[in-house]
Amino acid sequence: MKKILLLCATFAIATISFSQTKTEEAVKYNAEKFDFGKIKQGVPAICFFEITNNTKKPLVIESATASCGCTVPEYPKEPVMPGKSAKIKVQYNAASVGIFNKDVYIKIAGIDAIKTLKITGEVEVTATK
Repeated sequence: MKKILLLCATFAIATISFSQTKTEEAVKYNAEKFDFGKIKQGVPAICFFEITNNTKKPLVIESATASCGCTVPEYPKEPVMPGKSAKIKVQYNAASVGIFNKDVYIKIAGIDAIKTLKITGEVEVTATK
């Protein structure tokens, strides 16, 4: 019984390790985090994350979603061809004053793991005259 449990645990760990390696090899991200620094309240801030297809097949971004409605990711709907790159645009609305930490979740077709990209910064009150 112990041998069977050990065998199952070993198989599960090997499967998880293999899928993580496959994900890292298939898609390369230019960055996993972007810090806007200090930005003005009410002025939307935009950044881009670049992904590169390291496979021999076209990659399709199935979805890009954010942890809240204040962050809007936009991604190319056409496949990313082998060896080519594409940009994911992320816009933060900067409506609320203070420090922010937001997540953007990227799902690639054929890859089980969802990639989490992060944006951070601090929204400052806009001076009035």
